Amino acid sequence: MLAAPNENKRPLFAAKEIVQFYLENSPKIFPQNRSVFAWVVKLWKVLTGPQYDGKYLRKAIRKMLGSSKLHDSLTNLVIPTFDIKKLQPVIFSSYQVETLPTLDAKLSDICISTAAPPTFFPVHYFKNQDSQGNVREFNLIDGGIAANNPTLVAITEVTKQIMKNPGGCSMKPMEYGRFLVISLGTGSNKTEEKYNAKTASKWGVISWLYHKGSSPLISCYSDAISDMVDYHNCVVFKALESEDNYLRIDDDKLQGDTVSADLATEENLNNLVKVGENLLKGPVTRKNLDTGRYEPVENGGTNEEALQRFRANSHVFLLSQAF
Repeated sequence: MLAAPNENKRPLFAAKEIVQFYLENSPKIFPQNRSVFAWVVKLWKVLTGPQYDGKYLRKAIRKMLGSSKLHDSLTNLVIPTFDIKKLQPVIFSSYQVETLPTLDAKLSDICISTAAPPTFFPVHYFKNQDSQGNVREFNLIDGGIAANNPTLVAITEVTKQIMKNPGGCSMKPMEYGRFLVISLGTGSNKTEEKYNAKTASKWGVISWLYHKGSSPLISCYSDAISDMVDYHNCVVFKALESEDNYLRIDDDKLQGDTVSADLATEENLNNLVKVGENLLKGPVTRKNLDTGRYEPVENGGTNEEALQRFRANSHVFLLSQAF
């Protein structure tokens, strides 16, 4: 939404409006069942279909983004999704619009697709036709299935563009050390050690899909994909002696309900706002490659100060992940 244009070709929303958007819309996107048998209803939904019908989310996105297409975005975008019919990722990239015009879809369809994680929302189907009459159909779910941390996807797209047009950039094609990368995580709790072999060795399909309010299978897949990308980036930027060029802002010590992806109560949403504010004022951290945990960087300052330093440079690629 930050890259979508309004009628004056300015950003449709300012970054500071994101918090209010989530506070107002999350309870409608993730309606909460407060009955005594809520956990039974949730389990039944997990086993028989999506937990949420996604109607409000789709309506809100379409209303905000209108008919704007990928080429209308105010900055270059790289948005991963996954096509369940073709069993392959589909990357909606501003860099590919000219060569693959059928990817120039409505921003609303792209956003609905990449916000459709399995078990949460329905698969999103749509068709897109280019100016030559070529039609392509899509059967998409959240790109987190393939790229829960889309950092590498974005770096790859930018690198491909540089290799195609080496004369238009002072960087050499593989000169990663000159990238400035901001990677935004959505939080986790690595310290909780929620699952163990003794318990999981007795699980069947149902328990792997739903256990004590969460989905172990999805959690394992998404965390593994995200962590491997973060691990790779840490190694690469360290090898290039450019560690300060990679800023990962994430919290791996979330507690209680704040770990949930869909608990949209007023209390939990306000707690998440506080988590974000504290994270901004907290120290810059970097993953310890031996322990896998984030540790404060010596003399790294706060995340807020680091963002201000990055802002001073015009070649920043802002990367974030969905769930």
